[in-house]
Amino acid sequence: LQINRDGKFMFCPCGTKLNVIDVETGALHSLQQDDEENISSFVLSPDDEILVTGSRALLLKQWNWRENKCVRTWKAVHVAPVASMAFDSTSTLLATGGCDSTIKIWDMIKQYCTHNLKGSSGVVHLVEFHPDTSRLQLFSSSIDYKIRIWDLNSSKCVAMLDGHFSAVTSLAFAGGNTLISSGRDKICMVWDLKTRESKRTVPVYESVEAAILLPEKGDFSQLGVKKQGLHFVTAGSKGILKVWEVATAACVYTQPVPFESKEEASERSLTQCMLVPERNEIVTVSVEHNIVFYDAQTLQLRKQLAGYNDEVLDVKFLGPGDSHVVVATNSPQLKVFELATSHCQILYGHTETILALDVFRKGLMFVSCAKDKSLRVWRMNKDGRVICVAQGLGHAHGVGAVSCSRLKESFIVTSSQDCTIKIWNIPESLTSKAKAALISSPEILHAKVTERGHDKDINSVTVSPNDKLIATGSQDRLAKLWSCSDCSLLGVFTGHKRGIWCVQFSPVDQILATSSADGTLKLWDLRDFSCLKTFEGHDASVLKIIFVSRGTQLLSSGSDGLLKLWTIKTNECVKTLDGHEDKIWGLHSNKQDDMVVTASSDSCITLWKDVTEIEEKEAQAKQEEQIMKEQELSNLLHEKRYLKALGLAISLDRPHTVLMVVKAILKETDGRKHLEENIVRLRKDQKEAVLTFLVTWNTNSRNCHEAQAVIETLLKHEAPDSLLQYSGIKSAVESLLPYTERHFQRLSRLLQASMFIDFMWQNMRLADAAQQEDVTL
Repeated sequence: LQINRDGKFMFCPCGTKLNVIDVETGALHSLQQDDEENISSFVLSPDDEILVTGSRALLLKQWNWRENKCVRTWKAVHVAPVASMAFDSTSTLLATGGCDSTIKIWDMIKQYCTHNLKGSSGVVHLVEFHPDTSRLQLFSSSIDYKIRIWDLNSSKCVAMLDGHFSAVTSLAFAGGNTLISSGRDKICMVWDLKTRESKRTVPVYESVEAAILLPEKGDFSQLGVKKQGLHFVTAGSKGILKVWEVATAACVYTQPVPFESKEEASERSLTQCMLVPERNEIVTVSVEHNIVFYDAQTLQLRKQLAGYNDEVLDVKFLGPGDSHVVVATNSPQLKVFELATSHCQILYGHTETILALDVFRKGLMFVSCAKDKSLRVWRMNKDGRVICVAQGLGHAHGVGAVSCSRLKESFIVTSSQDCTIKIWNIPESLTSKAKAALISSPEILHAKVTERGHDKDINSVTVSPNDKLIATGSQDRLAKLWSCSDCSLLGVFTGHKRGIWCVQFSPVDQILATSSADGTLKLWDLRDFSCLKTFEGHDASVLKIIFVSRGTQLLSSGSDGLLKLWTIKTNECVKTLDGHEDKIWGLHSNKQDDMVVTASSDSCITLWKDVTEIEEKEAQAKQEEQIMKEQELSNLLHEKRYLKALGLAISLDRPHTVLMVVKAILKETDGRKHLEENIVRLRKDQKEAVLTFLVTWNTNSRNCHEAQAVIETLLKHEAPDSLLQYSGIKSAVESLLPYTERHFQRLSRLLQASMFIDFMWQNMRLADAAQQEDVTL
């Protein structure tokens, strides 16, 4: 990962593309390669102008990243992929370290390879130029754990710094003659570049991935910096930042641990750490792809971005104005995203994968349940920070479903793979704000009622809008209705052919909706437990359903990645949305009922906006515009302004109206001439439209004369080459030929018939004249 100089943009490779992220908003655009090969390394020049990527296709590409354009591509000349890259401080020289043990240096201005440095062993995974350009030195490290110094004047390796016993992970230069190197052998070494000897070894007691120097200017007293002299920050396998003093090799500051130490260290180890001097920030990247921005002087967290979510199992809107979403990914941590900025909080507490979430009505408290057989209650403070306020233990297996009370923050219902339902009361102390602020450690909750509900896993549980009823859906194909007060069974809904994945109460009627692995949704009457409606249309299991549009529509999500919107009154699916590649486990609408969030196994979280009203307004505006144009058209025809009328009729896409205009022109004296003038003055796209219209007119003998008149004009005034450029000319000619042939034959027959009549008439006149002569004689 790299960040540009002013800290506004972040660059990270993702498979075949390189993503450019706006740090402020989290907005992302990608630089997409043509060769479909994974990017093996990339680098941004110190002046932010040049971005170079190297792919497994052994090509180097230079990008204008602001405009998403690839400026040039050239062969890397390496025989194996490029593993590391670095620019010198002037942004003119680029060094590439390859998996083929060679290093190449490129002049970026004159665009040629200046050096080919051989002698390393194995993959060259680290290359760095000395910041002082007058020295012309390059530092590299490869699989033999030595740091090589190359003199670019002679193209020779002038020294080897030998001291590490594992891979060297980073190099940091202090002044002209001091170098700090970090390694996976749990040490950092300070080198004197004059004598090329090690000055000091700093034991860090963890595998170090990055060491960065703290700037000499600035107040770092909060990080334990008491004296002048060099200090550096290390990031590594323990997942925390430490500050070290070079002179004494002592650790002067250790970042406090935000998580419980039971977790494996490898899960949270840091892979990268860098300083952004312009913004006074330190940025770290963890193994789990979390990117964290700290204030460099206090190490206070400023912002956190989640780079990857893994399989998403549930998602819910959170916050009084639905400003956040809380996400359960395939891990024991919860993620809370602020929608406006993509800032992410990571909540530690559960010890195994979190399976389900639910939020109380006000949006400040929510509940999570996990495979660790527990549930946890979380509360969001006014500043947006989330803390755990209570924990409930008691289930014998993982807790797979949870639902909160709807009216007040009074109780929680959970169901588990142990086939039981438990109701948990929330004590007053958690809901009253004054006391909640004083909570230091999570309160322990105990179940008020436990009831064995089903014979198989319970997949879903929900509480009715009036807090009086509970519904459960299970793998045993049954949905059941329970009383909230004592968890007594009120009725059973039977009818699904496979296990039930989700149950949901209607917000407006006494109706329960269920969705099942048999691909159907059913609506049930709560009074007599009868099935009112069945919705068929999904080709796969229906995993989640919610009521939307104030209870008049249902939105369902399937295991094939499709969302379907159903209108309850008509029983029909009005829209199918394809936004995911895999099972959609999470589906939730906001309080205003105009947005929906979905989450899927393809690790994507998608926000959907209801655009019904916007579309209706657009359609109405279009209709009004159409009426206005039609009125204008009739006015133009009345005023005999034919050219304008012709243009308007074409823009309205009305073949019949255009025909009427053409007929009106032809009725005028000198109509043919007028038509010719008007057709010639049309634009090319308008002529193309007229051509498609006249193909239809030509099929009818009543309108063929107008069609032929227009064709004649086009053939007269357009060169054959320009006619060939018209879109749809081929099909137009193919349609015109047979009908024109037929009209021609019909006219020929008419002409023959009229000649015959003329002949008969002439003969009759001759005979008539002869008789008259006889009479006069």
